[in-house]
Amino acid sequence: MHVEAVQGHTFINDGCCYQNHTFEAPLNYSDPQSARLSIFAREVRLVGDENSAKPWLLFFQGGPGFPSPRPNGHSGWLKAALQRYRVLLLDQRGTGHSSVITHQTLAHLSSTEQAEYLTHFRADNIVRDAETIREKLGIEKWSTLGQSYGGFCTLAYLSLFPDSLLQCYVTGGIPSIDRPIDDVYKATFKRTEQKNKAFFRQFPLAQQLCQKIADHLVNNEECLPNGQRFTVEQFQQIGINFGMSDTFLPIYYLLENAFVDVNGTEKLSYEFLNAMLSEQGFQTNPIYAILHESIYCQGSSSQWSAHRVRQQNEQFNYQQGQPFYFTGEMTFPWMFEQYTNLKPLQGAATLLAEKSDWGDLYNPEVLSSNKVPLSCAVYADDMFVEMALSCETLSKIPNSQAWITNEYEHNGIRADGERVLERLFAIGDQTAATLV
Repeated sequence: MHVEAVQGHTFINDGCCYQNHTFEAPLNYSDPQSARLSIFAREVRLVGDENSAKPWLLFFQGGPGFPSPRPNGHSGWLKAALQRYRVLLLDQRGTGHSSVITHQTLAHLSSTEQAEYLTHFRADNIVRDAETIREKLGIEKWSTLGQSYGGFCTLAYLSLFPDSLLQCYVTGGIPSIDRPIDDVYKATFKRTEQKNKAFFRQFPLAQQLCQKIADHLVNNEECLPNGQRFTVEQFQQIGINFGMSDTFLPIYYLLENAFVDVNGTEKLSYEFLNAMLSEQGFQTNPIYAILHESIYCQGSSSQWSAHRVRQQNEQFNYQQGQPFYFTGEMTFPWMFEQYTNLKPLQGAATLLAEKSDWGDLYNPEVLSSNKVPLSCAVYADDMFVEMALSCETLSKIPNSQAWITNEYEHNGIRADGERVLERLFAIGDQTAATLV
């Protein structure tokens, strides 16, 4: 596959050298004559490592639909990685500087054209981009680090191109490779309920505050700073933060400060409403909303799985006078009716939810004979990626090792990245030694 490459701007910061790379790749790898995409990746190495023999480490960002990190300093997981590797931070197709997808860039397409275009932005094609970049850079083999959805990409890479990989490290991102999508969301809602109970147990007043906010939204029209009507369902979605460490207290503080007196009438404060808008990453990164359920689909449609499973968990459908529950990492059809920047994508979202001929993302037969050391941090209390399903998958992949821990939430690599990655390095070294 012919992939154009352009070396770009280079700069130095905090002992690290950063070099930009831009590649050209086909939208559809089955049709080399299809539209071309621009794929961006940023190389990071220690100053003085320009001619070193250090191997490469490719970073797969979580998501789907978010760009690679923009490091601000030589710290965290990057500090640990640079001791061993030259690092490549990939903006997955559709994110960052890689032919970005937003409501603006899709506006010229019909709903059918949008849906067709978006079918090419799942893990299999992200991996094909990575593989062609590896070839273009002349790298014989490299290692990968995948956070969250980056772990899904890792298993796709191990399925498609295992001979290109030295070692793989995954933090909070080992998916089920064969379960129906509803099984995923049944587990996710159960975890989310547990997180709600833990939050309200720690902050008993928070339940009263949440009900007050929710009742106010039912009975009054409040708009976010972008003019969008703010609803109970949108308010519930800030519960996604419960999957990250040290978020209970900041959310409680937000609730405490929700109302302001305006000439004798209680209104939601601008400060609170602005904070709620800043929580809506769907507005700027629509891939996360429109393709989220498709990352679990192989030969079947999602049919709005999270919405259907939610109906089996009525406690998440708020009714006045009943306890309030936040939701978590789920997407719902109503989002494309309510969110300003998702409304133009409603038709495409419906088509993708109904699509039943999704290709396979993983190859169980290839994974069952895996020879690449696969080292994983599996978080016991992970609200987004169910531990039991992760362990089920790893039991089918030889030369995989899991560090199961309750020390961290889903964002362990951000909370304590240097320690987490060093632990995975040690596990990987031990596994590699047994393969020699």
